[in-house]
Amino acid sequence: MEKFLLKDIEKQARELCEKYNTYHNFLHLTIERKNKIYIVPTLKKVHVPKEWKRDRKHNPFYVYKRKEQIAKSVSKKILDGTYLPNPPFLKEIPKPNGGKRKISIYQIQDSAVSDRFYHNLLSKNKHRFSSLTYAYRNDRNIHYAIQDIANELKHVPRIFVAEFDFSDFFGSINHEYLFSQLNQNAFLWSDRDMQIMKAFLADREKGIPLGTSISLFLANVVCWKLDRSLEDQGVRFARYADDTIIWSKDYSKITKAFDIINSFSEDAGIRINYKKSDGISLLQSKDMKSEFLNTKEHIEFLGYKISAQNISIKDQSIRKIKKQITYLLYKNLLQPLKPTRVHPQNFPQNDKDKNFLSAISEIRRYLYGNLTESLMRRYLNGTYKILRFKGIMSFYPLINDIEQLQYLDKWLVCTIMNVLNRRERELSTLNPSWPSNQSPFNLDKDSLIFTYKKTILEIPSFLRIHNAIQKGLKDDGIDRVMNPQSGYYE
Repeated sequence: MEKFLLKDIEKQARELCEKYNTYHNFLHLTIERKNKIYIVPTLKKVHVPKEWKRDRKHNPFYVYKRKEQIAKSVSKKILDGTYLPNPPFLKEIPKPNGGKRKISIYQIQDSAVSDRFYHNLLSKNKHRFSSLTYAYRNDRNIHYAIQDIANELKHVPRIFVAEFDFSDFFGSINHEYLFSQLNQNAFLWSDRDMQIMKAFLADREKGIPLGTSISLFLANVVCWKLDRSLEDQGVRFARYADDTIIWSKDYSKITKAFDIINSFSEDAGIRINYKKSDGISLLQSKDMKSEFLNTKEHIEFLGYKISAQNISIKDQSIRKIKKQITYLLYKNLLQPLKPTRVHPQNFPQNDKDKNFLSAISEIRRYLYGNLTESLMRRYLNGTYKILRFKGIMSFYPLINDIEQLQYLDKWLVCTIMNVLNRRERELSTLNPSWPSNQSPFNLDKDSLIFTYKKTILEIPSFLRIHNAIQKGLKDDGIDRVMNPQSGYYE
């Protein structure tokens, strides 16, 4: 036990140290760049996570130095049956649709214990879970769910779908119901497994902590009966944690599925959020007439928008992508012109605008990750064999809506042009003698794309990175091209 726990603590502490060092290095480089384009220097302010100040065992640098004695102490408590995790640091983070979610941040040694027992329990029991539940497993992921849903929907002209959302899923789970599912449904667990599970629930009368690994296993356990009941009813469904979508050609079956959801809600103590749940709808193409009032052309699930024809990025995610790109353009091209005294570096000379180069580079990094246009072009023509995708588009490897991608490419070019026009006006106002008839300010939309093609200033393209991801998808599969953080889609 001590040997395994030492390895787990060392791994978690090292990863957190590397993450913090990456943040510190990025902050240093950002300040260096800012001080080259602003006259008044920006002071470097390094933030330390609040939980580090509460207890040193949240600090990975402290834990890494003392990992041997910490592992020895914790493993002794586990073997003695006296182990209890220390109270977690509670952190509130905003939800995508408003409100806040409480995350439990456990000390590093407790997080390591949770992670160790989560993987042990999952390895013994993953065959017990439905093949239609995709969350918190090493043999399923978000994109498998999207692929399965899209394949089902494209083969029927219309189909009934039911969409439900639960209120405070993790925080509402009834412990009695949870342990009854563990005991009644052939799950495999040892006395020590049970000791650890109860230890992480000991500080609450209901609910499971959101933010620690062992809760991921328990979240799937509590839904085992729900999944099995839906399968027995003969409906198709996809569940990712508390996000559930059900579909069937038979209206009577879809209504019975609602009864199953409602019964689960009462037994498990998890309320259905009717305000955010679309309930039962008829999914069909927009040109088709229907005898039903509640119809829709697409469903939204886990960041995707899925119809019978296309898999697209959902509208809310598109708005976030546009907002981020607009911010990157503003930060690099317009914000440096706002101070009372503007640094001379911000005035382009001889067809060279360093601010424009920074803006294009940051947008490319946002969309592509660490890939360059040259590397991606070599990958597409077959001279470069394997790529890893980490930009925002790697969260959407399954989209096939080419019209949406073409629209985004046009939007990107138009937005760049609008910001460049505004930048030109502001530069001319600040310095009337500044020569504005230079690149990129003397280019129209088409010239902007053509002039910089195959250069460091080539305008990034949603469609181009999509084509590269599609090649990787066909060559190597979903797991090799998706972003490693896809499980944290919110």
